[in-house]
Amino acid sequence: MSNTKQIKIGVINVSDRASKGIYEDIPGKAVVSTLNEYLVSEWEPVYKVIPDEQDQIEAAFKEMADEAGCCLIVTTGGTGPAKRDVTPEATEAVCQKMMPGFGELMRQESLKYVPTAILSRQTAGIRNNTLIVNLPGKPKAIRECLDAVFPAIPYCIDLIEGPYLECNTEVVKVFRPKSS
Repeated sequence: MSNTKQIKIGVINVSDRASKGIYEDIPGKAVVSTLNEYLVSEWEPVYKVIPDEQDQIEAAFKEMADEAGCCLIVTTGGTGPAKRDVTPEATEAVCQKMMPGFGELMRQESLKYVPTAILSRQTAGIRNNTLIVNLPGKPKAIRECLDAVFPAIPYCIDLIEGPYLECNTEVVKVFRPKSS
């Protein structure tokens, strides 16, 4: 099953310092690299680096979901307990449905590596036909969390009437129930 419409996936690095050019945007690039490994489907990234400002994060979500037509938006950063960490609040503000299982699984996975995973507030939610997933900001943790939750993402996108994502089964084992 091939989709002729170009698949668009939003990638947002939420970082005061990266948005000012103080340091390189490594987390966002890590997401794109990982998605390139996972996906066989041709896809186009819609990419932003923005500061930890809730109104700017919400605006980016709306633009990517409503105007650019992204089926998936993946964020990095802004999920901790610090005062400026507001990515989960922005996600909750723009979504009609929250998907708490994503955050639960990511924290469970991260706890295998660091006890501070309990400080993470990663979450996910659905805005219309777009799944928004908040990841941590460290590239190693990004890959660990994406490896844990991505097997459910293509089916979730199917359920919200997004494009069919074909994946490289050598890299990621996605789950879709057998059709009746």
